[in-house]
Amino acid sequence: MRPILVTGAAGSVGAVGRTVVQGLRRRGLQVRALVRRDDHRAQALRAMGAEVVVGDLTRARDVADALDGCGRVYFGMAVSAQYLLAAVTTAAVARAYGGLEAFVNMSQLTVSEMDATSGSESHQHRQQWLVEQVLDWSGLPVVQVRPTVFLENPLFQTAISSIAKDGTIRWPFGEAKTSPIAAGDVAAVVEEILADPARHIGRIYELTGPRSQDIAALAAEISGALHRTVGYTDVPLQEWLDNDLGALGLPDHVFQHISTMARLHVAGRYDRQADGMAEVTGRSAAGVADFVRKNPQLFTR
Repeated sequence: MRPILVTGAAGSVGAVGRTVVQGLRRRGLQVRALVRRDDHRAQALRAMGAEVVVGDLTRARDVADALDGCGRVYFGMAVSAQYLLAAVTTAAVARAYGGLEAFVNMSQLTVSEMDATSGSESHQHRQQWLVEQVLDWSGLPVVQVRPTVFLENPLFQTAISSIAKDGTIRWPFGEAKTSPIAAGDVAAVVEEILADPARHIGRIYELTGPRSQDIAALAAEISGALHRTVGYTDVPLQEWLDNDLGALGLPDHVFQHISTMARLHVAGRYDRQADGMAEVTGRSAAGVADFVRKNPQLFTR
């Protein structure tokens, strides 16, 4: 089989790309990992047995060189103002290249609620909606993967920090519900599709955690996993943006995206339940308690 190209392989939020590389290599499949820079993360990918290429997804020549000889592609990229350019460049090069068996695109669940004129979403959401349209028009053998918010997202970093600091979740969500998913589960879906893509071509898989619940229930689940009481403090949105999210020092584009996700949570847009995880992998997604038990050090100072 020809190599599988995995973009975004160095990883950022949840390291989906890196986890996909690791899983495919465990299956004995050839993997080419595209990274922005040759650093310790690239060395770790080589240690897994992946071929590492350095390139920029916004440069067609770099994409063409990385794609040469590959049969399947995973496109994933961190939240970035350059996302649309990178995704369209990759799609255009892949279309000209021809002969792909699968083009697996990492999108977002919010896209399913958007149309050509919707305007309440973030700039990143809009870019991802546009990319899905381009891929639909491309004629490529596309599979769309739409996860909800990751447990590793900066949105949850603020909650984890406040739990570690004073034993309470500080969020501006009121009684809104959410169903976050672990990045490892998203990576498992992508890995399964890339390993045997034929039955998935043309499909859209929406991924959430095992349940949608309000923040009080979320706090109770975390309390059970930590064996100590975790409360919930509902704070005004602007206060949370200024003090909690602002403390992370995020780039403007990322800050706008995460702050919009918070607003959409308040509006009930993340009260979603989907079975894409079980449909692809045959198992349910891990819950918040599983994430806490795997990462107890994150919740203590």
